[in-house]
Amino acid sequence: MDPNDSAQTTGEATGTVVGRRKAARYIVPVAVAGVAAATIGLVPALANSGDPDLPKISAQELIEKIAASDEEQLSGTFKISTDLGLPLDGLAGSFVPGGKGGDKDGGAAAPQDKLMELTSGTHTLRVAADGPERQKLSILGDASEYSLIHNQGEVWAYDSTSGEVYHAEAPEGRDGGHAERTPKAPEGAPATPKDFAEQALAAAGDTTSVTVDGTAQVAGRDAYQLLIKPKQSGSTIGSVRIAVDAENGVPLKFTLSAASGGKAVVDAGFTKVDFSRPAASTFSFTPPKGAKVTEADELETGKDERGAAQKALPGQLAELDGFEGLNVIGKGWTSIAEIKTPGGKGLPAAGSDEVPAEAQGFLDALGDKVTGKFGSGTVFKTRLVNALLTDDGSVYVGAVTKDALVRAADAAAK
Repeated sequence: MDPNDSAQTTGEATGTVVGRRKAARYIVPVAVAGVAAATIGLVPALANSGDPDLPKISAQELIEKIAASDEEQLSGTFKISTDLGLPLDGLAGSFVPGGKGGDKDGGAAAPQDKLMELTSGTHTLRVAADGPERQKLSILGDASEYSLIHNQGEVWAYDSTSGEVYHAEAPEGRDGGHAERTPKAPEGAPATPKDFAEQALAAAGDTTSVTVDGTAQVAGRDAYQLLIKPKQSGSTIGSVRIAVDAENGVPLKFTLSAASGGKAVVDAGFTKVDFSRPAASTFSFTPPKGAKVTEADELETGKDERGAAQKALPGQLAELDGFEGLNVIGKGWTSIAEIKTPGGKGLPAAGSDEVPAEAQGFLDALGDKVTGKFGSGTVFKTRLVNALLTDDGSVYVGAVTKDALVRAADAAAK
């Protein structure tokens, strides 16, 4: 195959794969082959020493393999670690629903709150699925367990620490079933390697390089490694690596690395996985005697206030263009969201009555003071997402470097 013909050839292959897909899929991302087809590099996979010796495959063929996968039964255990590099331990939980100070409107067992805790720290999870009507996700603690169960139209969540139970009727699809809106982790907090892979592939475009980079063994399974990297300079994202099961195309491991190096920002992968059908009893649940049960009309779906699915990757900031008070600068991995705060006010001035000295010291420890044509402001940094808050109340945020934020603010001030 001529690499120069990749756009036309991959587009034809994508149409064939999508046409073959079944109506209801639990494991497979929706039309991922079509999203990345325009810029997929046709780089063969070559086995590294000690890794599985698998047949050569191109990146486009591997993406088609993910899209064509029809595995709907599995059980297993996986670990997810998230390290945004915040300066204070536990700070992430203070600003994440369900973390310290989080919103508990649905009680301690509310899925929207609890599953968002996966956005920081290291967690071990157990998952089971039997088609679109039965799934179970459990977060395992040292002496506790939180479980979210969907079983034929009912959703149960149980927090063993608090003893609380959350119950909801599963939303129905257009055909009267529950397959189209199967309850799962909120889209703003992807939980499984499949969830992460779907979002990474959706962000692929002409600013992205997608290749196959060798093979690996994950949870005892042979896998190809799909490597996604920004072509642009200035992004804080170094690469995304997805280990794809060589036999059935299911993503087994997802690793997001920062351009600055060091520990992975997100590392989510199976340690055990079995693709046989789980026992029916896996999805059975009866509230323990005396447990507090919170009823809900409908499970939270991870939609934001505009009704749009929340996104995790900065390459998708462009989808927010047109939002009131928001302008997207650039495209792809170096997209920067410019937000005008109500009233045009930035951080209160140091030493003012609005900011006690101890609070000002806390803010100074989190951010770097910067100046430019826009005036002055403060850059708040993590390993992945940085934000510039100017003194006149403008906010610039993206998975880009501090210098990129300052340049964007300067350009907007012209």
